[in-house]
Amino acid sequence: MRFVLRRLGFFLLTLWVALTLNFVLPRLMPGNPALAAIANHKGVISPQALKALEAQFGLNTHQNLVAQYFRYLGDTATGNWGESLTTQPGNSVAHMVLDAIPWTLGLVGVTTVLAFVLGTVIGIVGAWRRGGHLDSLMPPVFVIMTVIPYFWMGLILILIFGVKLHWLPYFFTYNITLTPGLNWAFISNVLEHAILPAFTLLITTIGTWILTMRNTMITTLAEDYVRMARAKGLPGYRIMFDYAARNAILPNLTGFAMSLGFVVGGAILIEEVFNYEGVGYLLLQAVNNDDYPLMQALFLLITVAVLLAILLSDIAVAILDPRTRAAS
Repeated sequence: MRFVLRRLGFFLLTLWVALTLNFVLPRLMPGNPALAAIANHKGVISPQALKALEAQFGLNTHQNLVAQYFRYLGDTATGNWGESLTTQPGNSVAHMVLDAIPWTLGLVGVTTVLAFVLGTVIGIVGAWRRGGHLDSLMPPVFVIMTVIPYFWMGLILILIFGVKLHWLPYFFTYNITLTPGLNWAFISNVLEHAILPAFTLLITTIGTWILTMRNTMITTLAEDYVRMARAKGLPGYRIMFDYAARNAILPNLTGFAMSLGFVVGGAILIEEVFNYEGVGYLLLQAVNNDDYPLMQALFLLITVAVLLAILLSDIAVAILDPRTRAAS
């Protein structure tokens, strides 16, 4: 319990630092980001968004920096992140983010978990049967796959399966002629649009998990407690999973947690190539359009997701390996 409380305290402290930096950094930029945004979007943004932006950065008000800071903390806690500067008037940042998150979680989240699970299992089996046909193929094949850029693989798949063969759609999250709803026509169309970007992510990320797990597993198999288990005559599957894999997977959990945290940020290149309207695509549009309220909200969301993922990872590692609780 004390271990969890310490980790929770560290999480809250880091979250406060991240919130503070998210507040301070725009105000340390040369010039004034609010005035720059107003100048760039003059005549485009709504009066309500302009007023919200001025209040957010303390323009035309008598609030000092401390009052602005506490107002910022209150707005952040209540989800009042202002209005976007580049969309239709009245479209709040919170509404835009909530619309984009399910698409990113469905595509990038599911694909990341699938790549980790498949890569871990394949790495375990390959290391257990070291020197076999599977193990001899894995290193060269997956080393090549891990260095292939996301966007290049996505463009190749679009060219083959979208442009040449016309098998799969390759733009947007669903057919815009359909009305969103819980019906098979819409759901099947969403799944069809997700195949190419999901496959692109899967084949370019699974190699990392396979090679990492294989190398860690090989090192673990040489440990004395594994040799003792073999000497006791325990079944091979039990030695492979209960003794070797359970300990070999521990270093990978932190990397997996980081990957899950960054899922909220989306795969920017993938979502841009396929025009998949997730958080990554939204972040790129916000940067290109100098949409400061939207950028701040997305940066904060990604930071919180990564911190939360690391917290859960620490707890999971402590459950699997009690030695970490004693060490901390």
